[in-house]
Amino acid sequence: MALKYSFASICRIGARLVNQDRVGHRAADAAVLIVVADGMGGHPRGELAAQIAVDQLIEDFTEQARPRLARPAVFLVGAFRRAHSAISRVARDMGIREAPRAVLVACVLQDGAATFLHAGDARLYLLRRGSIVLRSRDDSFVQRLIDTGRMDEEFAAVHPDRNIVLKCVGGGEVLRLRRPTRIQLEADDIVMLCSDGFWGPLIPDEIAKGLRGENLEAELNVLARRAEKRTGAQCDNVSVAAVRWEEPARRARGRRAAAPAEDLPTES
Repeated sequence: MALKYSFASICRIGARLVNQDRVGHRAADAAVLIVVADGMGGHPRGELAAQIAVDQLIEDFTEQARPRLARPAVFLVGAFRRAHSAISRVARDMGIREAPRAVLVACVLQDGAATFLHAGDARLYLLRRGSIVLRSRDDSFVQRLIDTGRMDEEFAAVHPDRNIVLKCVGGGEVLRLRRPTRIQLEADDIVMLCSDGFWGPLIPDEIAKGLRGENLEAELNVLARRAEKRTGAQCDNVSVAAVRWEEPARRARGRRAAAPAEDLPTES
């Protein structure tokens, strides 16, 4: 029996000349994959890196989710590695001197839980009963300042180095990832993935109040238009994908509701 959920996504160019964001979604009978990639500005062909990353994750998911993934966390780490390698390989084949780069977030919904992984500042939010109960922690310079107590969250949005990210796929460097995070889902939970062009102009309370799951597509459009209007001529690409989980909650079987993410070295 197919999983019960609602899905909607938006991927807009904003005020930029090129849309470097990509959104992906693929469903098997017992698992769902959502992906958002944001090509990094300041490097060549960010849109190519984002497309390769999304394509690689969807290809791997299609091959392995029959009808579910054996180990979602292992799948995500492997798929990120393969995306990282594929970007560098394609760049070499195309004669691109500097390999493109993209930030990436992906989530697998399976067996009553969401398992996610990210590199960079593309984010995942989990909303439950009108509140944000979990947000991925950015791999960024300002997030490091926040984590070490040298900056408050409220100043991060206006810090001059807020766009410096510390991890990505592509680029040729060794890929180092956090451990994927797994959290149990409840009925009517909303799992949202987005690029910084979406979350950057919005405050958390706006997202929580604006995304209730009654009509995901309409609600995402309202929030995306607000992000575009607020940033005007400086508007980045705006991309977001969301799932409203309609399956009944499952028991966690002795596990903690959410497993913490920890740094995990991985091969390039």
